[in-house]
Order: sequence, then C-alpha cells, then structure tokens
Amino acid sequence: MANHLMKTTALGLIAACAFVGGAQAGGLERAGYNIDLLFDPGQYTFESGVVYVAPQRKLENVVDEDASDSTMTTAQGYSDSTTETENYFVPRIGFKAGLTEGLDCLADYSQPWGVHTNPGADWVGAQQNIETKVDSDNYALTCSYKFDAGAGQLRVIGGAFYQEVGGFKERQVVTSETLTALGQTTTGVGRLDLEGDGYGWRFGVAYEITEYALRASLVYNSEVKLDNITGTLDLTEIPFVGGVLTNPLFGQVTDVYGSAVMPDTVELKLQSGIAPDWLAFGSVKWTDWSQLQRIPFFAEGTTTEATALELAYRDGWTVSGGIGHKLNDQWSVAGSVTWDRGTAQGFGSQTDVWTFGTGVSYTPSENVEFRVAGALSLLTSGSSGEVTVDGVTYGEDVSYDFGTDLVAAVSTSLKVRF
Repeated sequence: MANHLMKTTALGLIAACAFVGGAQAGGLERAGYNIDLLFDPGQYTFESGVVYVAPQRKLENVVDEDASDSTMTTAQGYSDSTTETENYFVPRIGFKAGLTEGLDCLADYSQPWGVHTNPGADWVGAQQNIETKVDSDNYALTCSYKFDAGAGQLRVIGGAFYQEVGGFKERQVVTSETLTALGQTTTGVGRLDLEGDGYGWRFGVAYEITEYALRASLVYNSEVKLDNITGTLDLTEIPFVGGVLTNPLFGQVTDVYGSAVMPDTVELKLQSGIAPDWLAFGSVKWTDWSQLQRIPFFAEGTTTEATALELAYRDGWTVSGGIGHKLNDQWSVAGSVTWDRGTAQGFGSQTDVWTFGTGVSYTPSENVEFRVAGALSLLTSGSSGEVTVDGVTYGEDVSYDFGTDLVAAVSTSLKVRF
C-alpha cells in the first residue's frame, strides 16, 4: 500500500505542486532545479510538463526622484502607476533510466532562471525600466547509486549541467521632451542585449524506506560562473549633441562584456506516510541570490564602464509543506503551502510570497500518469526607493509603492513508464 502511494502521490503530485508553487519565487527564479524524476521506481520513465504563470504586480505612487536627467511627471502625460509583470510559460522535460541494479540516471532540460517585467514607456519610472527580460536553458545529467543501509536504502547523487542565460533591458536614457527641445526626433530609448553560458555540478544524498513511503534528501547545486557575458549596448536612439548630450557612446551600437554568477542552492526535502493512503511532505531551500548586486558591463576592448544592471538581492529562503491523499488506484490529490522570502532590500518589488497549491493525479494504468496542479500566490505589499547596500546606493532614480497582489498559475504534465 505504502509503495503504491509513493509511486502515485509522492512522485507525482509533490513534484507538480512544487513546480507550480515555485514558479513565482524571488530573485530570477523560474523553475529552479528539480531532480524528483530520478526517484521514479520505473526502469525507464519519460516526463514532460509546462507551467503557465500570470502575475499581477501593480506599481503605484511612482515618482521620478532624479532631476539630473530631466524629471518625468504626470503633468507631461506620464502615468504614476503601471502593471510591471508579464505572463509566461516554463517548460521542462526529462528521461530517467535504471541502468543497472541500484544505478539510475536522469537527463533533463529545464529553465531554472528568468524574469520578464514590462511596465512600458508611458510611466514615470521609464528611465529605470521600460522592459527587462531574462531567459535560461539548462541541460543536465544526474545519476545516483543506492544500496541497503539499515531499514532502508541510502542513495548517493551526483551530476553536472550546462546553462545558457540571455536577455535584454530597455530604458528611457533621455526623455522625449529633452530631445524635442534639441530639435531631435529619436525616441531616447537605450537597449542592452546580453548572453552568456557556464557549467555547474550537483551532489547530494537521500535515504528511503519504501515500506513507509519515507524519503529524505539533501542536494547541493553549485553556482554557475558566467565569466564571459557578451552583448551590445544600442544607443542609436540617443544622438550625440555636443555640449548637451556628450556621452561618447551615444548615437552608436557598442559591443560590451562582463561577468556574473548564477546562484548555488541547497535544498532539503522530506516526505513520509502518516496514515493509510495519506502522505506528508515538506522542503526547505536556500538560494544564494546575494551574489547578484550591481553587475557592470564594459565597452569592448576597454575597462570603461558602459552600463550596469542593478539588482541588490539578498539570499532567498523557500519553505514548503503539504499533504497528499490517494483516493483510489487511479486518482490522488495533494495540497501545499509555500513561503518564499523576498529578495528585495527596499529596492524593487520582490517581497515575500505566499503560495497555496493543489493538484490532481490520474493514473489510468501503472505506465501512464497525468497531472494537473494549480496555485494562487499572494505577493506582499511594500515600497521601493533609495537604499544603500554594502556601500552602494540603489533606487535613487525612482520611488514607488505596491499593494498585495495576486499570481495565478497552472501546471500540466505527463509521465510515461516503459
């Protein structure tokens, strides 16, 4: 009974609830890292899924605080409120194989990091951000070897992954009012495009007692050093005007370079049967987002800073717990609650997030499983303005407030065992 419960509820709905619940975590997290498929009892198992997330973060009482670059105001027709976020999809796919007795391997593709904000060009804070988008692609191979240890089995986990990260940012560098006064007809919008890649590794251990549907796992995922980020800074919409607009990069496209580090993570996961057909699960994860503070980019061939991305993150903590129940041999349900500590430190809108998720699993045969999960998240209220972190000032250009907002998400997946 417990073994069947672990196959259906534990390996199905826990993963589904975690995936849909973690899609609105702090920092640049989208799906994060998930190797739950490695524990599937089938010899060969294929799984694919996608989550759709619809966040609704609205910024209000926006004020352009920096008069040095021409203040944008509501009197000029700009709005002091805007919706910051964009809806997005996150896919994943994986194939697990039992190679020999005790040896399992998982090959998977995921998108662990990403963000898409699009407040537009018509709000008072356009000189801070018009649109920012970051995407990632992660290709991983993870293996484990398990052996008898006491009443259960101990599993040693190791793997490596290759990661590509890219994106762009647009902002209003010079206001249209300033350009019009100078007799110019360009938009004044600048665009930064970047891409980089790197490698990481993971190591962990897990202990399982199948009879009680019990499993405890601890996995460390290393940082990914993006040592050679390259891209372009397009300032062709800001003309060089001697005596007024004198930045030598204005009016041209400049190749730029820089470096960054995607965070390492540590995650502890627990699950156990607590009664016939009932199972409890939980997890705690730490993410080293504080590595991402101010990221400068330099003009190619020089050490002259051309621009920078300002994030000022603090470390993230995610705590989750839930209950799963097997209704019969075909249907199981589960529910979860997740708290994610916001990474913002008074700059930005990434405050604490509470997520309430639920899922349904349908298993028409022991070889096929369909899952659907949904979640509703509460983005807690706060404000953004000028702050100093480690001696560096952020947010001196724009200030704003935001209330408690909602995020809706839905996840679907299919698992096939051979």
